[in-house]
Amino acid sequence: MKHSASISVVFLLVLAYLAVATAASAAAAMDGAANYLIYVDRHPPGVDCQQYQLGILAAALGSEEKAKAVILYNYKNVMSSFSARLTPSELEAVKKQPQVNRVLPSVTLSLMSSKFDGVS
Repeated sequence: MKHSASISVVFLLVLAYLAVATAASAAAAMDGAANYLIYVDRHPPGVDCQQYQLGILAAALGSEEKAKAVILYNYKNVMSSFSARLTPSELEAVKKQPQVNRVLPSVTLSLMSSKFDGVS
């Protein structure tokens, strides 16, 4: 009897986990938000790069608080860009900013093999 009770508890825990995971992915799908890489003009001399990029995003979204909530990462050494999680309407607003040069969907690439020309 103890064995079947423990299996039932594990089964219920798995079902609860699946319900929470499904609800979380459904909520993300409902708002339609996705991650994007936004390339912008280089910041002016004497202006902090992160503040400059945050200002562009805040102008598009209507407030600095909203911009801080969606920005994921700032890039400043090789290129001037940032990544952000945006809904389709937010994405359109960002694209209209004059400092924005290009917007690309963010993708994650995975290595198919650890072998490269015989090197492992």
